[in-house]
Amino acid sequence: MIPERRTGRDESDNETAWGIGMVKTLLKAVTGAEAEKNGQVEAKMPMEVETKVAPTPLNRLALWITKRVGSMGFFVVIFSWTVIWLFWNMFAPKEMRFDPFPGFVLWLFISNMIQLFLMPLIMIGQNLQGSVAEQRAKNDYKVNLRAEKEIQEVRAQLAEILARLEEMQGTGNRE
Repeated sequence: MIPERRTGRDESDNETAWGIGMVKTLLKAVTGAEAEKNGQVEAKMPMEVETKVAPTPLNRLALWITKRVGSMGFFVVIFSWTVIWLFWNMFAPKEMRFDPFPGFVLWLFISNMIQLFLMPLIMIGQNLQGSVAEQRAKNDYKVNLRAEKEIQEVRAQLAEILARLEEMQGTGNRE
C-alpha cells in the first residue's frame, strides 16, 4: 500500500511525489472508502440513561445469588437433590420415608419456596447487571466519540499536508 520511491534525475520531484502518495495512502487508511464517499461521519448520542449502581449489601447479595444460581453447578445441585429426594421417598424402606409417594408434598413446598425467594433476587441481580452494562456501553460511546473527533482532526491535517505537497509539486514543476 505504501508507494514506492522512484529514483530519477530530479530527486526533489520524486520525493514530493512519494510524499503525496504516502499522505494519500494514510488518508485512505484513516478515513476508509466509506467515509470518503459519504463525507464526514456524524455520530448522534442515543437517549441517555442514568445507570448508577449503589454498592449496598443487598445489591451485592442479589448479584452474588444471580451469579451462583445462573451456573451449571447450581443446576447440578438442585437436580441431584431432586433425584435423591424422589428416589429416597419412592424406594427407601417405608419406615424411613418422610415425603410419601406420589404426592411429594414437602418436596413441592420446599421447591416452591426456593423459587419464590430466588426469582425476585435473580431479577434484581439481572437489573443491576443490565445497569452496569448500560453504563459501560455509555462510556464506550463517549470514547468512540472522542476517537471520531481525533480521526476527523487527523483527516483535516492530512488533507492540509496533501494540499501543501501538491502545491509544492505544482510550483516545483513550473520552475
